[in-house]
Amino acid sequence: GDQEAGEMGLAAVPWRQAAFREGLAAAVQYAKAVGCPRIHLMAGRVPLGTDRAAVAGKMETTFIENLRYAADLLAQEDMIGLVEPINNRITDPRYFLNTPHQAAAMLEKVGRPNLKLQLDLFHCQIMDGNLSRNLETYFPLIGHIQIAQVPGRHEPNSPGELNFPYIFKLLESLGYTGYVGCEYAPKGDTLEGLSWLRSYWESRGLQHGGTSKAAE
Repeated sequence: GDQEAGEMGLAAVPWRQAAFREGLAAAVQYAKAVGCPRIHLMAGRVPLGTDRAAVAGKMETTFIENLRYAADLLAQEDMIGLVEPINNRITDPRYFLNTPHQAAAMLEKVGRPNLKLQLDLFHCQIMDGNLSRNLETYFPLIGHIQIAQVPGRHEPNSPGELNFPYIFKLLESLGYTGYVGCEYAPKGDTLEGLSWLRSYWESRGLQHGGTSKAAE
């Protein structure tokens, strides 16, 4: 969409279907060029000057229509489409898709196996908490995980509400084998902001890169 005009994705925005399809086609070409098999299909914001409740039905209909179109297009490229709930309490009051429950309902209505849930634990904690049960409940739908500490949205080992060593072990026990995206703002630079990972590996008896010391 038009970021300068305040747009943040178009998938659920009424009367912008043509622009959504154009953007999706471009995204597919970029994804193919870099070998990325997943594309985040951003729902977008409730249009300015409109009441969320008044346009919810129209936005849901638009979202479902666009997601089905995207799923069919992505299937031709053997790609996965992702939908991500973004909290509307702190990050974006006007974003349409806000909770994993809402996202799961949309995915069920769309009914395409190559559409998955992108679960950002930062947003999930702010909107609902109950992370263990939500991870267990929605695990079959999850296509990607993102992390950030709450409420500062910094490194996982920064002060905050979430116990990430516990969460990582839970993901392992559930059988998650995908990437965990570091969707946070480092307090310093990028490399410094990843130093927590070395400490985490060491706490698990692993060396840099996640390899077992015993295996070495």
